[in-house]
Amino acid sequence: MATEKQSPVNSNRHFLIIICLLFVCLLYISSTTGLSSVFSTTKLQVFKMIFISIIIEALPFILIGVFVSAILQVFVTDQMVQRFIPKNPLLGIIAASVLGIIFPICECGMVPAIRKLIKKGMPLYVAVTFILVGPILNPIVFLSTLTAFRNQPTVAYYRMGLAFVVALIVGLIVFQFVKSNQLREQVDQTKQDHHHHDHKHNTASNNKFIAIVGHAVNEFFDMGKYLVFGSIIVALLQIIISQSSLIELGKSGPSANFLMMGLGFILSLCSTSDAFVAQSLQTIFTKSSLVGFMVFGPMINIKGILMMLAVFRSRFVLLLSTLVFIFVFIGTLVLQSINL
Repeated sequence: MATEKQSPVNSNRHFLIIICLLFVCLLYISSTTGLSSVFSTTKLQVFKMIFISIIIEALPFILIGVFVSAILQVFVTDQMVQRFIPKNPLLGIIAASVLGIIFPICECGMVPAIRKLIKKGMPLYVAVTFILVGPILNPIVFLSTLTAFRNQPTVAYYRMGLAFVVALIVGLIVFQFVKSNQLREQVDQTKQDHHHHDHKHNTASNNKFIAIVGHAVNEFFDMGKYLVFGSIIVALLQIIISQSSLIELGKSGPSANFLMMGLGFILSLCSTSDAFVAQSLQTIFTKSSLVGFMVFGPMINIKGILMMLAVFRSRFVLLLSTLVFIFVFIGTLVLQSINL
């Protein structure tokens, strides 16, 4: 009998897990042993602080996302998802926006939850809209933005409005032009049948709690390694790139919008806290560039792209990132033209 070869995707995932674990172990050893004196440079200390803060900030939302994903897997049927999503693409996109209000999950928790919904019949364009607009168009983010810009509440409204318009346009483009399956993993029919059999067995035997925990654990390790790897990249970029030089280059004009969007991509801040970072820069950057920072960053950032690459095909992630960048940038130019 021929042995089944391991797929390149699985090999890369296992390699990534090993690298991440070795890196975390190195950080731990350098902090708790005599090696700390060797690695006690200022930049390394800043790197460790940024890396750990990103993990701590994102971890609760990852946990929420994987448990939501597990609950959807166990309790929500394909028929329920298909009945909930309107056939009209415009209404479907609006329904996805409402999902963001009902389930205020950070971008870190969106991807594991949405993968299950796509497999259960959610159209790709609706899923894309949910991924893009969900981290922004929810009560928690709106209140945090309103609090940060309490003296200029229009910034919060423009943030919500631009996020919705961009997600609407991108969702309609995906509906019109992307017809094929864009999920990375291709599960053969035998595995699908086996999975459905196991699922029915679990639910029939009233072991739904065990099934939820099992799915959540699998999702956590699947998504968690990309969070760790993305956090490493973000922390490295933050200590390598001088933010002061970026600020000097982006004091006004379209370059400010471009640079603030780039900063949002690099910093990969949680959408519930990025408004306070933007507020601290309002004396330097234009309001339109700050809105671009608070819209593009939560939609497309380093750790988010790595997590999306675990679910979607690379070309689709590139297409999605490009579309979001173009329309957010155009939106900031429009806001700039009305003197925001």
